[in-house]
Amino acid sequence: MRQGVIPSQSIETMVTNNQILITKPLQDNQVQPASLDLRLGLVAYRVRASFLAGGQGTVADRLTEFEMHRIDLSQGAVLEKGCVYLVPLMESLDLPDDIEAVANAKSSTGRLDLLTRTITDYGKEFDRVVKGYNGPLYAEICPRSFSVLVRPGMRLNQIRFRKGHAILDDEALTSLHAESPLVSGEAVIQDGLGFSVDLRTSENGIVGYRAKPHTGVIDLAKLGAYAPTDYWEEIRTNEHRIILDPGAFYILMSQESVTIPPEYAAEMAPYLAMVGEFRVHYAGFFDPGFGHASANGQGSRGVLEVRCHEAPFVLEHGQVVGRLVYESMLEPPSQIYGREIASNYQGQGLKLSKHFKMDG
Repeated sequence: MRQGVIPSQSIETMVTNNQILITKPLQDNQVQPASLDLRLGLVAYRVRASFLAGGQGTVADRLTEFEMHRIDLSQGAVLEKGCVYLVPLMESLDLPDDIEAVANAKSSTGRLDLLTRTITDYGKEFDRVVKGYNGPLYAEICPRSFSVLVRPGMRLNQIRFRKGHAILDDEALTSLHAESPLVSGEAVIQDGLGFSVDLRTSENGIVGYRAKPHTGVIDLAKLGAYAPTDYWEEIRTNEHRIILDPGAFYILMSQESVTIPPEYAAEMAPYLAMVGEFRVHYAGFFDPGFGHASANGQGSRGVLEVRCHEAPFVLEHGQVVGRLVYESMLEPPSQIYGREIASNYQGQGLKLSKHFKMDG
């Protein structure tokens, strides 16, 4: 049996075959090389707390316990910082018994510290869809740094479908790197491909950004509309290190440039919990061709969304902060990242989400 991540052309076939059910026709570029963007529906439910349906119940059942009020999104509505919302999605699933799925936040969602996770009926984990699942999909949304204005059809998360075992073990990853370099510099391969943080002073002296605690609303439909200085503090250092403050959210950059060959996909994953009192906030799918096509095969650096936990933590230049887990594609996608599809982040440097003015 062929195994791997299902490519774009097969995702479109799944829609045709009603294995992916949609309430409105697909939008342009909704099908990505190795994933499908998921769209917000017409209503949001403000809930008391984050929850999972659990093995015995549906999400609708649990909503009767936790719903505080419902919000009509049809004319646009603000999701407030620090609150938890549940939004039924325009897509639902009727998967074959041999196909499972994993979901994740999109890049721009992660860069806004907009915690977005997918839940299902009878689900015991966030962002995981079991083989043969038949039912609705929901987005749980918790704005962490900024309040946001959303409307139906907006795409905050995405889903990737998989048949069989697709993950490359360290031996296979080492062989692939020998054939076609996956990372600039030395490859640190242990349960995936490790990457580290870049805290060297750049040309403009900025090594990262920190979210300001009290800001205005961000309308997710407005691109290039907001001045970065209204929402972010610039981080500068001459010491090749910074001190992360508890509860603060940072945009940093990987030291390495990474490449995803067209026959593979990748996902960001934690490195080790023991590396420090912080975590990288994952907008985690890397599509086939990332750092490969329009980046002239030289790789693209990854943007890191970092949140500190209970204690201040010294983050040093070159410290390993995460890893990329590579997966084989079931077959090469008909379109690859950065070439057939437009991308805001191919060949990127240190870059905020697409909602902010490029010239700052």
